[in-house]
Amino acid sequence: MTAEVISILMRWAHIVSAVVLIGGIIYARLVAFPALAGAEEEDGAVPLFERLTLRYRHMVYAAIAGLVVSGLYNFLMHRGHTPYFHMWFGIKVLLALHVFAGAILAVRSSHTHEQEAARARRMTGVIIVGLLIILISAYLRLIY
Repeated sequence: MTAEVISILMRWAHIVSAVVLIGGIIYARLVAFPALAGAEEEDGAVPLFERLTLRYRHMVYAAIAGLVVSGLYNFLMHRGHTPYFHMWFGIKVLLALHVFAGAILAVRSSHTHEQEAARARRMTGVIIVGLLIILISAYLRLIY
């Protein structure tokens, strides 16, 4: 394979991983979580949500790995960035670490209402910061 094909595949892997991570959290927080929040345990809603998070957990880990590997590749293969670019890229990486931690904590098992409330707050934070990262990425793509 040529270097161009590898670069295209790595950019694609980066975008797909971001879609899976942020899109999945958006769906869980804004659709699944509210739909199951009103249901009682007798209705099977809590076990259903636990099964959903268990299945999504593997996708979260794969998406994080995909983002780290493809992001590192994309950064190392495009040399000659300005200090201004590096500043924004550093901010993006720090925010990405927040998203990774929040996403990992969001897919942990929880059994109390306090843990469920904390999960909802984490998911909201991941959504806000994830969308901010996408905005920074669009800006960085524009300036280099």
